[in-house]
Amino acid sequence: MILRLFRKDPRREAAETLYGEIVAAARRPAPFVDLGVEDSVEGRYEMLAAHVFLALRRLKADGDAARPVSQALFDVFFRNMDDQLREMGVGDLTVGKKIRALAEGFYGRMGAYDAALAAADKDALAGAIARNILARETADESARRLADYFVAADAALKGQDLATIAAGAIEFPPYDRDAAA
Repeated sequence: MILRLFRKDPRREAAETLYGEIVAAARRPAPFVDLGVEDSVEGRYEMLAAHVFLALRRLKADGDAARPVSQALFDVFFRNMDDQLREMGVGDLTVGKKIRALAEGFYGRMGAYDAALAAADKDALAGAIARNILARETADESARRLADYFVAADAALKGQDLATIAAGAIEFPPYDRDAAA
C-alpha cells in the first residue's frame, strides 16, 4: 500500500511533458519581439495561458476520452503557477488567493477565446486578445496577427491525434516570423 505513494504516475508524467511543449511554444520570441506582447511576468503568463487554452480546446473536442488528459494538464498548469508564485516570494497565506484569481481570469479568457473561435469571429477574438494579452482597449494589427495565429493553431491542433497528445507531444504552428526564418 505505501509503495503506491512512490510509484510514478504515467498520466502525470505525460501531462508534464505536454506542458513542457506548451511552455516552449508560449516562449517563442515572435510575439514578444514582433507583436507587442510585453516581455514581463504578465506577458509571459498571458502567452502561456493562451497556449494552454488552445491545447485544452483541442482536448475538449474528444470529449470524455480526453477528460483525464485535460484534467492532468490543467493540474500541472496550476501546480506550476503555484510554484512560480512561491518562487517569486508570494507568502503561503496569499498563494491560494492569487491562484484563485488566476483561475478565474483563466476561465474568463477561455470563455472569450472559445466563443470567438467557435463563432469564427476574428474581430471578437482580436478584441479579447487586445484586452487580455496586449493590455489595449482596442484591437490593432498586433492583435489581429495574434488572432490569425490562434485560428491557425486551433486548426493545426484539430489535426493532431489524441493518443499522441496524451503521450505528451503537441505541435503548435509557427508564427509568421518563425515561418520566414
